[in-house]
Amino acid sequence: MKDSLHPPVYLDFNATTPLDPAVIEAMKEFISPEFGNPSSTHFYGIAPRRAVEKARGQVAALLNCSPPEIVFTGCATESNNLAIKGIAAAQKHRGNHIVTTRIEHPAVLEVCAHLERNGFVVTCLPVDAHGLVDVRAVEQSVHDRTILISVMHANNEVGTVQPVEEIAEIARSRGIALHTDAAQTPGKMSVDVQALGVDLLTIAGHKLYAPKGVGALYLREGIGVEPLLYGAGQERGIRPGTENVIAIVGLGMACELAAQNREQDALHMKTMRDLLHSGIAESVRDVRLNGHPEKRLPNTLSLSFKGIEAGMLLEEIGLDVAASAGAACHSGEVMISHVLAAMGVPEEWAKGTLRLSTGRTTTREDILTAVRAIADAVRTLRSR
Repeated sequence: MKDSLHPPVYLDFNATTPLDPAVIEAMKEFISPEFGNPSSTHFYGIAPRRAVEKARGQVAALLNCSPPEIVFTGCATESNNLAIKGIAAAQKHRGNHIVTTRIEHPAVLEVCAHLERNGFVVTCLPVDAHGLVDVRAVEQSVHDRTILISVMHANNEVGTVQPVEEIAEIARSRGIALHTDAAQTPGKMSVDVQALGVDLLTIAGHKLYAPKGVGALYLREGIGVEPLLYGAGQERGIRPGTENVIAIVGLGMACELAAQNREQDALHMKTMRDLLHSGIAESVRDVRLNGHPEKRLPNTLSLSFKGIEAGMLLEEIGLDVAASAGAACHSGEVMISHVLAAMGVPEEWAKGTLRLSTGRTTTREDILTAVRAIADAVRTLRSR
């Protein structure tokens, strides 16, 4: 076990990432001395206004779009709400049908549930055992009242990458708006909105080595959305409110770094992830991989340990490894994640699921420590 002077190995990068040192450095100037409001017309607004526009260009460069197509928001949840509610309100004269999947983040599923309570019809498509949605099912689900398809780029729990490009062909041929929640993918794989063919795309700062409390929505030129907020007209009136300049600058720098270093970062994360997987698989029996074995984020490893409860496993490794569970225990009852349930993972496996996610800063020593801790904990729990 680690002592109190050594923090646990961090393997929860899909939950949040640390700030990159270059991001911190870029933000410092806008903590002090450049404190001004970017909407101000006097001297103190000049540098903040230029900084926001520079960041808009940095985000646009990562996504291969034009800067005016980037709208800054407070987080990925807000971006998802703006995309889905915004399209629903703007196009309700055309129809009231929305298509999504059963494995979306709650920031999509709960928005769709809200719309369903307010007169919209939502189709939640199933996925296969690897967490992939069937493109043919998407095609069969749409009709003349369908106004939006929302399918995530890659799943946050198991890492499965969805066939967004193929779904885009269906959406485009039917004149249906396509949104993808890409909170997990920038910096790990290519996120090119032209290649993907999407109309709206969500990114999150804190999954990308930028601060929490900032996100962005790509909004293809010509796609109109109804704002969630009304105010003084910032962000072309799509997301009014004084811009969080400090965080936006951080997001811009994080996107620039992601564009520069994506291939080497992805290779490093995959190497660490695969070392972790092989180490655990060689050390303990009855371990199951969740998610697609190939079409998967390079940093994401969802493993189920048969006959073990994830909460107890996390408690056992808590001094050594920080990770997430795919099941939660409430009042003695184990609650399986909606993603694992949708994939049909048997309960005896699903209840013992850990999500382990590597990052830029993960080292081989971290992985070896994690393998030992997890293997020891599994053997201990199974011996009780």
